[in-house]
Amino acid sequence: MASSDRWRSRRGGANVSHSPSLPKSSLRSPRLSEVPRVVTRSCEVSVSLPVGARYLGLFVAVRPRMERDPQDLGDDHHEERFQLCEVELAQLQLTQKEPEEGEVLSSLSQRRLLSAVAMEEFEFPASIHLQKMPLFPKWHLPLKLMAVLMAVTFVYTFLRDVLQPYVSKGKNDFYKIPILVLNKVLPWTSITLLALVYLPGILAALLQLHRGTKYSRFPVWLENWMSVRKQLGLLAFLLACLHAIYSLSYPMRRSYRYKLLNWAYQQVQHKKENAWVEDDVWRMEIYISLGILGLGILALLAISSLPSVSDTLNWREFQCVQRTLGYTALFLCTAHALLYGWKKWVEPKQYVWYTPPSFILASFLPAMVLLAKAVLVMPCLDKRLDRIRHGWERPGRKGLSDKDSL
Repeated sequence: MASSDRWRSRRGGANVSHSPSLPKSSLRSPRLSEVPRVVTRSCEVSVSLPVGARYLGLFVAVRPRMERDPQDLGDDHHEERFQLCEVELAQLQLTQKEPEEGEVLSSLSQRRLLSAVAMEEFEFPASIHLQKMPLFPKWHLPLKLMAVLMAVTFVYTFLRDVLQPYVSKGKNDFYKIPILVLNKVLPWTSITLLALVYLPGILAALLQLHRGTKYSRFPVWLENWMSVRKQLGLLAFLLACLHAIYSLSYPMRRSYRYKLLNWAYQQVQHKKENAWVEDDVWRMEIYISLGILGLGILALLAISSLPSVSDTLNWREFQCVQRTLGYTALFLCTAHALLYGWKKWVEPKQYVWYTPPSFILASFLPAMVLLAKAVLVMPCLDKRLDRIRHGWERPGRKGLSDKDSL
């Protein structure tokens, strides 16, 4: 009786006595019409919750408008409509269990409890704080970093390509901001984020070589950095795709058409029958080809990071894709940036206001990462690092305290 009173006080239901002489019809399996049912209109998914089910966890929610069957409401034979807020819940797991005689008395209350999946926000238990649920916690740092990098690179490119011609020559090049300036910001930020994906792995390898053991914890900042590498890589891939789309839009611009007519007129004025420049032709053919290859490999990396794909790969396959192909993509993108500049890095006119061209700054960090990786794959260091990662410790380093991880 205590359990019945306690259950009745929680749910506010009718008084249900524990009569041992319950009819056997009450022990039958529930009909489909008696099973609490939730129907989502937007996604057309019906979730049936058996009466004898055990609630193991709370769940995936939905923002759609939901209906509850009138038979699920006990004595209230009317339709209730619930407008759910967008809620993220973990998972829905139900384990079937045949109802026993001792559990039949609470079947009606269980039906009311299970049908409470379609609830308003205020109807959830006080222990569940919906508004305090985390909102993309792994993406906070990568998004902030991307925003800062894009802001810095935009200001730098604006000063060089737009403001400097206006101040020095009175030339109005503000039309370059929507396409040309932004198309320099996107690849610069993308290749920097891609370099930041592989830089923490190199720092971790150097720490392990320095400490002579793998059993010492990494610094907290390095652990946090390594935990967001997937997000950094996905953002780099997004910006690389945008860079490719912006580049393809060049011939569609009105300003490009005007410049094309001006170049043709100037060629006629100089009486040139052939404006072919061998260096420029080879430069563009090569760096565009490298950029396409790099983008294709980045697409493979992005696809392999999907849970549905990564779950089908073993550890060795995943490492091969993310490490080998990742460094290959970084190398191709760095070569793409350097070949874009070609001979510009030695031309004095490119250093306006004593600032280097953007492609030099963009390729600096990726080049350093590739150089450090080339040093680490040398046999003398690679074999030692492999031994450390297999459990070997330098003599005198056993029992190392965690002071190095602070």
